[in-house]
Amino acid sequence: MKYLRTSLLLAAISLLSFSLQSCKTKKAIAKPAPVEKPAPVVEEKKPEPAPAPAPPPAPVVEKPNYNFSNVQFEFNSGVLKTESFAILDKIAAEMKKDPSVKFVLNGHSSIEGSASHNMSLSVDRANSVKQYLQNAGVSSANLTIKGFGATQPVASNDNEEGRVLNRRVEVKRN
Repeated sequence: MKYLRTSLLLAAISLLSFSLQSCKTKKAIAKPAPVEKPAPVVEEKKPEPAPAPAPPPAPVVEKPNYNFSNVQFEFNSGVLKTESFAILDKIAAEMKKDPSVKFVLNGHSSIEGSASHNMSLSVDRANSVKQYLQNAGVSSANLTIKGFGATQPVASNDNEEGRVLNRRVEVKRN
């Protein structure tokens, strides 16, 4: 009996050791070790350079409009009317757009009075306009004056409406 017990015990231990080894093998086969995947390569997005700021729009340069209104005067006077200031301000603004352009200030008068007085009066009127434009910033080198007296009327001197239109200074591009 002793012999049997010993051999049974030995058989049981060896059987147990084989079964444990086979279980470990099965477990190793059944659950493979996790394979580490390489981390996905993430391309770093390089920050895009900021777009260059758009150049500021070129200033719109208006072409000067040299179609000026006539500057009107009172009877026998070389003094500017207050209504003429708005017209002269527009003229000065247009002249400043191109400082290289030369202008002629043509003074005129109505038929009333002597020819020499009308000639002198037309020059005085042109000088009044020239002085105003100089004070507004227009170069005097760009302004020439001429007096025509009553020799170039734009309307009839037979009535007061026509004579009012003839008392004027015309600003013309030279």
